[in-house]
Amino acid sequence: MLEKRRENYLNSVENKSISFFYSGFLKQKSNDQYYPFSVNRNFFYLTNVDQENVVLLIVKGEKRSESFLFLEKVDPIKALWDGETLSFEKASELSGISLTNIIDIETLDVFVNQLLGVSRAAQFGEIKNFYFDLEKQKPSRFLSHVEIIANDYRQNYPAVNVLNSNRVLAKLRMAKDQLEVEETNKAMAITKTALEHVMKSLKANMNEAEIEAEYNYILNKNGVETSFDTIVGSGSNGTILHYVDNNDTINDNELVLFDLGVKYNNYCSDISRTYPANGKFTKRQKEIYEIVLEANKKTIEWLKPGLTIKEFNEFGRNILINGLKRIGLIKEDSEITKYYYHSLGHYLGLDVHDVGLYDEVIPVGAIITVEPGLYIAEEAIGIRIEDNILITENGGINLSKDLIKEVNDIEKFMKK
Repeated sequence: MLEKRRENYLNSVENKSISFFYSGFLKQKSNDQYYPFSVNRNFFYLTNVDQENVVLLIVKGEKRSESFLFLEKVDPIKALWDGETLSFEKASELSGISLTNIIDIETLDVFVNQLLGVSRAAQFGEIKNFYFDLEKQKPSRFLSHVEIIANDYRQNYPAVNVLNSNRVLAKLRMAKDQLEVEETNKAMAITKTALEHVMKSLKANMNEAEIEAEYNYILNKNGVETSFDTIVGSGSNGTILHYVDNNDTINDNELVLFDLGVKYNNYCSDISRTYPANGKFTKRQKEIYEIVLEANKKTIEWLKPGLTIKEFNEFGRNILINGLKRIGLIKEDSEITKYYYHSLGHYLGLDVHDVGLYDEVIPVGAIITVEPGLYIAEEAIGIRIEDNILITENGGINLSKDLIKEVNDIEKFMKK
């Protein structure tokens, strides 16, 4: 599977090129501590290696193509302090790259210089292009680590073009292969277990942080992490899209909006559910909830490959508009922005908001979220229902179908 991913990448870039992918670097937190490491997702996609300070080189030469992986040699003394790092053999096993092509990272610069010199030119031919994974950054006066490295290569090898591989990977990662779907399903299974535990634990007068801790307890038992900061928004807090304080008292008769996920081998689930704190929806809460549920279910049923993201967004939005008109909350379409102010969904994969080309149609193999919501601040009602959908030639498959969302099912489950 990994060989196929690298082959697809090779078929998408220029000949006579070297592509550099960096796993990432530890970021210092204090004098002798570091922030938790998070691997570069494009690097992981091509290698299945999750360790800092590892570099993948993909050479597409005139004569042949080959992949090389550079990492630190195992240091027995360092292992006593920080734990073992990947051996060359294990890195080869994980990545599918030949053991002869697993190389000490200390020799990387010499190796690249040889690729552009006479000694290896006979193997690969002339090199005219360097590719770096230059991620889109928010405006900043500071360069990223990879941008600094790319600039160094520009200066040291002025005759070689420096190109960006980021859009190439964004396109390749849009359609998931079988392994990626399997990993997502594993994340989803744990999400289901955790959410059911949450529903059993949820009671009025709890603190939001308590119920978040119940969710984290199940994740910790399964040896996984959250895929993003968990949202537990009770009452009016549920109308704040990115509410992450999770430190308010959950009152009786309030709804609690959960937006949460699991990261399994770096693949993410992203689910939203809304539950009544006391286990029973009020008449008004149910009325609003059913509109959101209608948008969720009808959009999932309608989804198919070849749609644009704009069409996808407009379809669900129109259902919400019609629902709010039906109950008299709005009269004009434009008024929807008072109660619904986000897009209907996004790509999902190694990132929660996964890479994808939003100017292209949704392809077969994509996993996207469907997450309509309504936020009635004056009534302290926030509702979002989010599922994760695999796009196939025959339409959408709901990977989160086992996570209950019907009013009767929720009330019945919470009553037990």
